[in-house]
This record gives sequence, structure tokens and C-alpha cells, in this order.
Amino acid sequence: MGNPHAVLQVPDVKTAPLERFGPSIENHARFPKRTNVGFMQIVDRGHIRLRVHERGVGETLACGTGACAAVAVGRRHGLLDDDVRVDLPGGTARVFWAAAGEHLWLTGPTATVFSGSIDI
Repeated sequence: MGNPHAVLQVPDVKTAPLERFGPSIENHARFPKRTNVGFMQIVDRGHIRLRVHERGVGETLACGTGACAAVAVGRRHGLLDDDVRVDLPGGTARVFWAAAGEHLWLTGPTATVFSGSIDI
């Protein structure tokens, strides 16, 4: 993905202990530059729900690299098909990954969530 991710499979993202474990995993010694932490609920082979604790930020509404990382982990463990719907708090994306060594494709809508300026 270009940035580090740890992905945990959970029974239900609504009750996942993101606030408790996200910061501690992000800052664990195994991740000297810290890591994003994804909490993935597998609905079925073509559908997951995901919440992401982003390093240095906390929980985010959506994370494209997190969605890709979660699907990659699920595929590597034989739990997901090659085309997966990923539901995040901020919306839905699709991730397609045919196989290891192939490109991973992310599609979905975009939205501006903040705009601002600063005078220095």
C-alpha cells in the first residue's frame, strides 16, 4: 500500500475496541514508524465492513489504503473473493485484486470533508 497497516478480524466493527487497541497497536514497538490499524468484519466472501485507526489521526471516516490492505489480508488468508465491497463509516468502496503480483484496484466515490486556509 505504501504505508504500513495492521489488520485485525473482528466479529462486529460496531463493537470493535478501536479506541482502546488502535493507539496501542499504532505505537507498538513492532512498528517503529507507527502503523494504521484496520478492524475488519467479514460479512461474506465479497463484502466486508471496516473501521480504521489512522496513525497520528485516530479513527477516520474512510481510508483507501486501509480498504486495500484489509482485502489483501483477507485474500491472503483465503477468506475473500477477488472483488470485494468495503463498507466504511464514510461510504462504500470496491477493491479488486486478482492475485498476488497483480495490481490492486480501488474504486468508489470521493467527497471533500474539509476546506480551509490560513494566513501566516
